[in-house]
Amino acid sequence: MGEEAPEFLFGSFISETQDYQTATTIGDKIYVVGGVGDGAKSSISIKIFDKFTGTWLIPTVLGTQPVPSKGHSAVILNNDRILIVKRDSSLDDFAWFLEVDTPFVKEHKKILGTEVVAWSKGVLGNGPKPIVISGPSGVGKGTLITKLMKEFPSTFGFSVSHTTRAPREKEIDGVHYHFTERNVMEKDISVGKFLESALVHGNLYGTSIEAVEAVTDAGKRCVLDIDVQGARSVRASSLEAVFIFICPPSFEELEKRLRARGTETEEQVQKRLRNARTELEQAKFPGLFDHFLVNDDLETCFENLKKILALDENFGASYESFMQNIAPVSHTISKTDSKVLLHIESKEIEAAGRNSYALDVSSLKGGASGRTRGLNINHIYPSEDSLNDIKLL
Repeated sequence: MGEEAPEFLFGSFISETQDYQTATTIGDKIYVVGGVGDGAKSSISIKIFDKFTGTWLIPTVLGTQPVPSKGHSAVILNNDRILIVKRDSSLDDFAWFLEVDTPFVKEHKKILGTEVVAWSKGVLGNGPKPIVISGPSGVGKGTLITKLMKEFPSTFGFSVSHTTRAPREKEIDGVHYHFTERNVMEKDISVGKFLESALVHGNLYGTSIEAVEAVTDAGKRCVLDIDVQGARSVRASSLEAVFIFICPPSFEELEKRLRARGTETEEQVQKRLRNARTELEQAKFPGLFDHFLVNDDLETCFENLKKILALDENFGASYESFMQNIAPVSHTISKTDSKVLLHIESKEIEAAGRNSYALDVSSLKGGASGRTRGLNINHIYPSEDSLNDIKLL
């Protein structure tokens, strides 16, 4: 048997130098999450103590890591992830999940052949689902998306793609593309940071999960105009989306529209037609697309598209007014079943009688390397605030 974990692991502390850590035991392993440093040089470290072998492990850390705070609390969820509640953080940054044995982590342990953990930012409510729109060239999906963006400019948004090609004149990094080095993008693809990617004319292009989540974080529904192969990659990821395929009324009509554009040579038209046959066949794969729209008449198809999006929109509850001025400052945390009790220690909040909140983690969705959604929070009134069935951690 391995040696016992050092005594300092049990419990957590916050020092005057802002160095802090928590130790969470899951099975034979103790996950130590700590923060070191101050200001721009601060960081979050993760170490694992294997009680069986008595050795320390430094895992590969995937996902976007949280910005360190002045401290945090930690609680186990389902033995596959740890909820981290940060001190002195804003409402949109207080909850993070460290995945230690989720399907995403298990998959990348096999791929990388090493110990792996992954960060995922917690988001209140479900948020607007991104929309994946696919269809063969010439079917009119670009026109439909343009109409959608024009009519609802504050509702929908595009993610910014990544590419390894050099920027062209007047192209701005982060606006037109995220311009990156090939070795960096290849590494990010290998660790699951991209929803889809493709090699085009010697350069890599792709859509990162973070780019899509950034649109959703801004309160908009991200629209992804990608081919069927890309749609399959998105479907296989942790990202929840609405998948829509735009069909032509017939293959003959599609060919007619392609030729009517008059922008391609005969060779290019034939290539697009071959690709269209392949995409139309692949789109029939069971469970890939949620909706099929036939673009026979553009206005009718657009109205049907709007109906689908209205039915599938789920922006979740808004908690901004509910907890507008409340952040988890100094606090204690406890757990029962699928709820985590957060007791905030603040004279101002205690005076208002609103210092206890229940975090409902029963409907979590998504996860690394994107966001974990479905986290709900409710104020507990004094008459409801009973700890009889809650085991303090």
